[in-house]
Amino acid sequence: MAIDYRPDAPAFLADPFPLYARMQDEDPAHWSPRLKAWVLTRYDDVKRVCLDREISSERLRPFFASLPGAEASRIADIIRYLSLWMVFRDPPEHTRLRRLTSKVFNVRSMQGMRERIVALCRWLLDEIGERQEFDFIGAFAGPLPALVIMDMLGVPRTDLARVKRLSDDMALFVGSSRGQPEKYDVAERATKEIAAFFRSLIAARRAGPRDDLLTQLLQLEAEGDRLSEDELVGTCILLLFAGHETTTNHIANAMLSLIRFPGEMRALREDPALAPAAVEELLRYDGPSGAQVRIVRHEHELHGKMLRPGERVFIMLNAANRDPRAYRDPHLLALRRDGVPHLSFGYGTHICLGFPLARLEGQLSLPAVLARWRRIELAAGSLKWIDSMVFRGMKAMPVKVAR
Repeated sequence: MAIDYRPDAPAFLADPFPLYARMQDEDPAHWSPRLKAWVLTRYDDVKRVCLDREISSERLRPFFASLPGAEASRIADIIRYLSLWMVFRDPPEHTRLRRLTSKVFNVRSMQGMRERIVALCRWLLDEIGERQEFDFIGAFAGPLPALVIMDMLGVPRTDLARVKRLSDDMALFVGSSRGQPEKYDVAERATKEIAAFFRSLIAARRAGPRDDLLTQLLQLEAEGDRLSEDELVGTCILLLFAGHETTTNHIANAMLSLIRFPGEMRALREDPALAPAAVEELLRYDGPSGAQVRIVRHEHELHGKMLRPGERVFIMLNAANRDPRAYRDPHLLALRRDGVPHLSFGYGTHICLGFPLARLEGQLSLPAVLARWRRIELAAGSLKWIDSMVFRGMKAMPVKVAR
């Protein structure tokens, strides 16, 4: 029976892993007529693409260049700023942007957020208070990463609702299909508004520097090079967007996994020192990013299929993380698991710049939640998953708790 890969099917969004297992066994280099692209699901193939410089990450500029003039004008701000995101660039542009940005957004600056993350976790949990039923994403997993990256950039916390709205609207372009054209209009308006927001903050920092990441980005220079005004705005948008969208999914997916494996939840509650290893396994088991996209540069064969220049390749990170060729019993959550590293943050030169921060937020937030409540379970009703190939997460996660 031929594989019917429908990435927007509700049943697949809720649990894609049975179909991924079939694809790994029967068609590891799957051509999707719906996507007009290749879909790779095995661990070794996904890792190899991440490391292969003959597979391009520069997928937006060719797409933008192919748009008719009227449609390009319609998303002018999306084109202006997202074209500058390092995640969509190849060397040497990617190398330059990453080198500059990592001078201020690095492991040291992220680890320096530890006390603030602990304080934010405590504040959000106190805000939940004595409620016995609430949306875990809306009350905790959503605001926490947004507040963390806002604090780093020096964005006022009072702008949380606005930042979340704009980020969600931008996600319609980054993570959704082109099937509904109005999504582009919403994303374009959001991009224009958030760019103006950061331009005003940049002007304020020029007039009065502060001890925050935005001031450091504004002042940084390396080997006579610095970020242009548009690159600075684009980088701020990227850090804000990527800094909380995926981490929200990471924390929520992790809690859902712990609920479904109560023995592992109990192990982490009883031994918070297990958190670093637990977070790695939770990222492997059901990570926050479904896929990354690459473009074929040179014709080559893979699993008997010929991949040709210009064709898109979807590398399925979560599928690779459940590949039995890489992991024993991959569909079991085992917080003390060891073995090859997961691919949830990508791999190689394009590994997520903020992965140390995402790890830290998981390591601090999950034990804090488990320490607050003796019992955590799903509330009644079915979970609704985000319709996206790029993001793996839920729209809401109602839970019931008891001390």
